[in-house]
Parts: sequence; C-alpha cells; structure tokens
Amino acid sequence: MDAVIFDLDGVLIDSEQVWDEVRRAFTAAHGGTWFPEATRAVQGMSTPEWAAYLVDEVGVRLTAEEASAGVIAEMQKAYADHLPVIPGAVEAVRAVAARYPIAIASSAPLVLIEVFLEVTGLPVPVAISSESCAAGKPSPDVYLEAAARLGVSASSCYAVEDSTNGLKAALAAGMTVLAVPNPHFPPDPEVLAQVRVLSSIADLPDALA
Repeated sequence: MDAVIFDLDGVLIDSEQVWDEVRRAFTAAHGGTWFPEATRAVQGMSTPEWAAYLVDEVGVRLTAEEASAGVIAEMQKAYADHLPVIPGAVEAVRAVAARYPIAIASSAPLVLIEVFLEVTGLPVPVAISSESCAAGKPSPDVYLEAAARLGVSASSCYAVEDSTNGLKAALAAGMTVLAVPNPHFPPDPEVLAQVRVLSSIADLPDALA
C-alpha cells in the first residue's frame, strides 16, 4: 500500500453533531423545516449539494449560496469556541504519516479543513474538499482526486471513514477501507460488512502495521 487518506468529520474531529445542530438552527431561523431524514441525507454531500438541499428540500428561504455562506460562518464560530478533536486522532495521524504519504478527503469546505490543520499542526500535504469535485460522497470523486494529487493509484490506498456515504465513496474508489463507525450516526451494517472495522482511531497505526 502506498498512502493513507483520511476523512475529517467523524474520523478526526467529532463534528457531525455540530454540523447537525448548526444546520437545524439555521433552517429554523430561515423559514425551513428540518425533518429526521435530512440529517443522514446531507452527510457526505459537498457544500454546493447540501446548500441546494437546504433550499430545495428543507425550505430555507435563501439562495443556495447564501445558505452555504451562513452555515459555514456558524461552523467557524463553533470551531473558534471549541474544535472537537477526537481523542487519539492527532497522535494516530502523526504515527501514520511517519510511514505513509497521507491526505485528507473531506466533504467539509476547505476553509474548515484549514482550521483543523492550523489548530493541530498536522503535516498533511494534500487536503481536498469535495466542494472542488463534480460530486460529493458517496461518489468517489474526492478520494480519486486525493490519490491523484499524492501521485498514487487509488487501489493502493487505505481510506479511513466513519459514515455510510463516506464508506461507499471510498469503496467506489477501489480503496482498502477501514471504518471507525460514528457512534452518533452509525453506518449501514451492510456497508460495514464490506470493510475492516476499528473501535477507535487510536487503533489505526497498529491496524496498518
């Protein structure tokens, strides 16, 4: 294997709940109605995709561009108060980076990926947001782009994911997938059955040994 590619939300930072709370509050403040299926529906979507979803499906009375800008601004405020880095994540990434080229392939906008990298100081040479790709997860685009920028084939990469759509994206890219299931939003058992499951991100270095 030639490289390891990490998802961000739910793998390195415990942020899926933060995203959900921010989107719910933003929806309520702008005339929309959040419904239970919306939480899982938007997981893995790129920024343009979930912004359009808020307008078209949830009923936010703004343009998609206004919705994305507003939600991202609220996320930046939340991260400024507290960046919820998952215990053991920074140490795991450093240990893996000592042995493999690494990248981040995330549905988060690049501005939030950069906040994470600045706060943690992690040596991640390639960080890709699906907002720059044709489609978000479960499409494999962001993983394929990350592998291409690392100069390796997707089939020679490990991918580390937590959500159903993220796992599907990495599998569709042809990568060897390790799952650290999100306890707040557990992935589909049928998808989990296709990958290796870890109990914690701290277990990753040993799993790759």
